[in-house]
Amino acid sequence: MIYKLTGALQHYVWGGQNYIPQLLNIPSKENQHYAEWWLGTHSSAPSVIEIGDKSLSLTEFLQQNPTALGEKSREIFGEGLPYLLKILDVAKPLSIQLHPTKRQAEIGFAKENAAGIDLKDPKRTYKDNNHKPEMMIALSDFWLLHGFKKKEKIFATLAERSSLAPLAEKLRNQDCHSFYADVMQADQTQLSQWLAPIIKQNHEAYAANKLGLENPDYWLLYSMEAMDISPEKLDAGLVCFYLFNIVHLKKGEGIYQEAGIPHAYLRGQNIELMACSDNVIRGGLTPKYVDIPELLNVVDCHEVEPQIIPTAPHDVRVFTYSTPAKDFALQNIQYECGETHPLKIQSAGILMVMKGQFNLRSETTALSLKQGESAFITSGSSYEIEGLSEGYAVVAKLP
Repeated sequence: MIYKLTGALQHYVWGGQNYIPQLLNIPSKENQHYAEWWLGTHSSAPSVIEIGDKSLSLTEFLQQNPTALGEKSREIFGEGLPYLLKILDVAKPLSIQLHPTKRQAEIGFAKENAAGIDLKDPKRTYKDNNHKPEMMIALSDFWLLHGFKKKEKIFATLAERSSLAPLAEKLRNQDCHSFYADVMQADQTQLSQWLAPIIKQNHEAYAANKLGLENPDYWLLYSMEAMDISPEKLDAGLVCFYLFNIVHLKKGEGIYQEAGIPHAYLRGQNIELMACSDNVIRGGLTPKYVDIPELLNVVDCHEVEPQIIPTAPHDVRVFTYSTPAKDFALQNIQYECGETHPLKIQSAGILMVMKGQFNLRSETTALSLKQGESAFITSGSSYEIEGLSEGYAVVAKLP
């Protein structure tokens, strides 16, 4: 069975103003931020499914129709949809963050429940008991931080800036975790000693747009400007531009974020698919709560060589991106006018039209969907896509 599905907007202040409204073909309000579009059953913003002339939340629908999830999904993940599909428009940098393992999430969620911390308390770290591995596919040029660089690269970066020489010496005498703990707990005097000379030296070059985007100095000054961070109140997360990999993804490329890997989205638009969780442990560059003890408990400090997910091959019309995730997979379906694709799904799926228009048919249902529209597909469904104009869609499902 196939049903029309409508997601939920999230208006976080780091979001842009035009990209998501244009994608969804909805009017944008002046001075409103459109950061994320959610498709799924997360309790914070469940999607709405249309059944005949009625609408109900996708959560309610699955409670009433659990077989729609599929036998495999129910055996492994229980009675809930195991993933969450999002579109993001990153106009300003997001916080440096990481996500827990399943076990860490279960322990942290139970601990905060026992302590009586309300789920909406701004100092609540664990919103649910699930892990949050995630993948993303860039919809534009996209810049992000992803994991600790190899040590020799960190040393090379620090050596180019004399004010960071004490950091290099510290790293030579400590393991990476102890080193990171000291950085994240540094006071304003220490942060200023490290960063103020870099800010002063690069201010004119940044203002003249002469710093390359692969240069951590650029992102230091850009983040201070975008997030209104004053030199008198520096954020420890700013140091991470010199420690983490700065990754540039071209449109269509992607990356996978494992539990514990520190990361931050810096600029661009993307498709994001993750386990159904909102557990975020922040490590700076945010006015929100930064739980340093839990950050240090969960962070993975091993050296990371970013593994870029390649773009979908143009000559492969139906393609599934490769990741190690067990909770989700993302399929890319390309079509021309008149081109048809017969498909079958073994788990519940969420389809979103990213470009163009097509007819979506099953044995019992026919929908015409255009860019920005979505459908929920029940497990075991055979269906067909017939392109009405050139474009592509994505389908979130189980591997």
